[in-house]
Amino acid sequence: MTDQQPRTINVLLVEDDPGDVLMTREAFEENLHNRLDVVTDGAAALDYLRRAQPYADAPRPDLILLDLNLPRRDGREVLQEIKADPDLRHIPVIVLTTSKAQEDVLRSYQLHANAYVTKPVDFDGFIEAIKQIDHFFVSVVQLPPDVRRN
Repeated sequence: MTDQQPRTINVLLVEDDPGDVLMTREAFEENLHNRLDVVTDGAAALDYLRRAQPYADAPRPDLILLDLNLPRRDGREVLQEIKADPDLRHIPVIVLTTSKAQEDVLRSYQLHANAYVTKPVDFDGFIEAIKQIDHFFVSVVQLPPDVRRN
């Protein structure tokens, strides 16, 4: 164990439910010290990741929290495109969804999701799940470097 401070990471939340966005923001503001950017549909997520307008100056996320049921582009499509793109496939993607359907779990892992987390329905459980995800990806694992960072 070291006394080194956990590093700060950039997290992209792809979520269309305003309540879940609010709870995630609250978890980050009160307990976590990472940058959280939010997009509310799958098409915007891909624009953000590819730094298309209006996201030309967006930081490359170190971690993506991806809902499955999104407008414009479904989360499964977004996951498939991320993992097929050589510039993006190294970014860990956590599917964070209300779906407990086994076909969604299986399909997400077939598309190379790094983890599948079912959202707890209560506020405290949701906050705790976000904190555990953050702890694991900030303090436990070593994330790949972004070779395109300046």
